[in-house]
Amino acid sequence: MTENDLGLAAPYAEVILKLTHTINTHIAEPSLMLEKQRHKLLLDILREQHFVSARSLAEQLNASEATIRRDITKLAKENQLNKIRGGAEAINKTEFKFQQIPVAGSVFLADKERHTQDKRAIAKKAVELCDESDLITINAGSSTYMMGEFLRDTQMSILTNSFSLAHDLIENTNNQITIPGGEIYRKQNIILSAFEDDMIQHYRVSKMFIGSPGVSHYGVMESDPLLIRAEQKLMKQADKVVVLADSSKLGQRSNFILCPLEQVDILITDNKVSQEHKDLLEEHGIEVVIA
Repeated sequence: MTENDLGLAAPYAEVILKLTHTINTHIAEPSLMLEKQRHKLLLDILREQHFVSARSLAEQLNASEATIRRDITKLAKENQLNKIRGGAEAINKTEFKFQQIPVAGSVFLADKERHTQDKRAIAKKAVELCDESDLITINAGSSTYMMGEFLRDTQMSILTNSFSLAHDLIENTNNQITIPGGEIYRKQNIILSAFEDDMIQHYRVSKMFIGSPGVSHYGVMESDPLLIRAEQKLMKQADKVVVLADSSKLGQRSNFILCPLEQVDILITDNKVSQEHKDLLEEHGIEVVIA
C-alpha cells in the first residue's frame, strides 16, 4: 500500500503521531543522555520487562554500571522501583500492566542516543548513494531512521517497515512511501507480517539500507530473532545491500547472524574505523564508504 491508499484506522494513525512525538522528545544531540532522560527510559524498560539487571540497563542506556546502580538507588528511594541484588524490579507488576506503554520501544529510543553525530553523517552519506529514480528499502533501526532528515528533497519510491520513518517521510517529503502489512512491534519499532506470502515478494529494489548491532568476521549480526526472517526476505529483493554501522559496531558480536559478509555490497561507517576492520571488509568484497 502507498501513502495515497494507506487506509489507516484512526487508532493506528494516532499511534504513529504519538510515536513521532515521543521519538522527537527523546532525541538529544550529545551521546550521553541527561539523568532525567535516563531515568525515564530506565522506568520504561522496567515497564516492559518487569525485572532488568544493572548490566543490561548499562548496555541499553549507554552508561556505566556504576551510573546505573546510582540511578537505581535514587529511584528506589523515590519508590519508583524495587532495588534488588544485581538490578531493579518493578514495584507493582499488576499496576504496570495497566499503565500506558510508550508507543516507541525504550530500547529503540535509547539506541538513538548513541553516537548521534556519527549516525547522522552516515545517514547523509547513505542518501547521497541514491539516485532520484531509485526504488529503495530502508529497514527499521536508529541509524536508518536518521536517513529521513536527508530525504526531504528527494522523490523516490521507498519501502520501509519502520512505521516512525514512514510517518516522518509522509509528513515531510514528496517520496512515494510503501509499508508492508502486519503487526506493530513497539520494542523494535517495526511492522512485521506473520505470513510468508505477503507483498514483499512482489517488490524489487535497487538498494536496501540496514543497520546492525555488530559486524565482524562472522557476518552482519542481529540481536533480535524476530527480525531476522523479515530482514532476510527483504534482502532477497534488493540488487545491493548497504549496511550502516558506526565504527563502534565493527568487530562486535551479537546473538544471531543475519547474513555472511559476502552478501553485503557496501558498508558506510565513520572516519574512526580501524585499518584492521577496513581490510577485513574489503577482503570480503565490500566497498567501505567513509562518512
